Amino acid sequence: MTTYRITRRSALLGAALAPAIIGTARAATVKMRLSSSQPNDPKYANGRVYYDNLTKHLKAGGLDEQIQMTFFPDNQLGQEIDVINSVKLGVIDMMVSGTSISANLVPLVGTYDLGYLFRSFPQQTKAFGAGAAKPIEDALLKGANIRVIGWAYNFGARSVLAKKQVNGPADLAGLKIRTLPNPVITECLRLMGAAATPLAFGEIYTALQAGVLDGLEHDPPTILASKFYETAKFYTLTQHNFSPLATYFSDNTFKRMEPKLRDAFLDAADKAAVDTRAHGLTVEQEAMEVLKQRGVTIIGCDQEAFRKLVAPQTEAFVKAHPDAKPVVDLIQSTTA
Repeated sequence: MTTYRITRRSALLGAALAPAIIGTARAATVKMRLSSSQPNDPKYANGRVYYDNLTKHLKAGGLDEQIQMTFFPDNQLGQEIDVINSVKLGVIDMMVSGTSISANLVPLVGTYDLGYLFRSFPQQTKAFGAGAAKPIEDALLKGANIRVIGWAYNFGARSVLAKKQVNGPADLAGLKIRTLPNPVITECLRLMGAAATPLAFGEIYTALQAGVLDGLEHDPPTILASKFYETAKFYTLTQHNFSPLATYFSDNTFKRMEPKLRDAFLDAADKAAVDTRAHGLTVEQEAMEVLKQRGVTIIGCDQEAFRKLVAPQTEAFVKAHPDAKPVVDLIQSTTA
């Protein structure tokens, strides 16, 4: 056995070096902020569900001490348009949201918001796997300094919740329906017949209460989690958009991470997206049943009538953005 003699000098040297060693260890910890506009609901809010899945995989990979995640739901870091710009600048590291918000920075991303482009979420995943995601990802990185590090689903197809019954386009005519502040989504609802009204997510509830809005378009779990059903009681299954959910990641944060840690983090982020997709598929119908219990009337409608009205949108978008054509063609040729 080897015996080491500890002298007063070595003890003092060790004490002197200890803060530097500890400081180095602390410097290795990467702190990240993750933003979501939705409530802090662990079941029905996609941002919280993704965060829980991400932290689970970080812990499973032994990364929870090296990467410190802090979650900010309910627009705590600002409205989505401000947050996505902060992700672009690297002020905020991550954001979980749909594609409509980033289309304000890079219009090509709006391809995914075209009305009735996707027919189901499984079809969407299949199309993305076949290459329909890469052109959008590349454009967003080049044009806004933002990476997409995981694709999930919004928790159900987007349909119309209104204060009056809507069975078809004639009933929707003139109703002030909140849309995402994005020209593609706004145009889709306009073609469907509504008086499309762009508004930040955090302002929807009070606008419904005040009568500024007659309704909104969103998925069932979000309507449930945000309690929009308290002010509008008719949910018409237009299913005009199967909206992808993106995990946006600042390229500035990406570049400041040590490569080995970064690769492990990206793997955890991708696994979290897969888990979030599975969760989204299971909670849509459950949320619909809860909405019924809370007095919401679920209405089937003539989707084909809406589809025909919206059809010119895709042609016009591709004409304005020719680089969207191969993406649209690939999605439309993909079967579920």
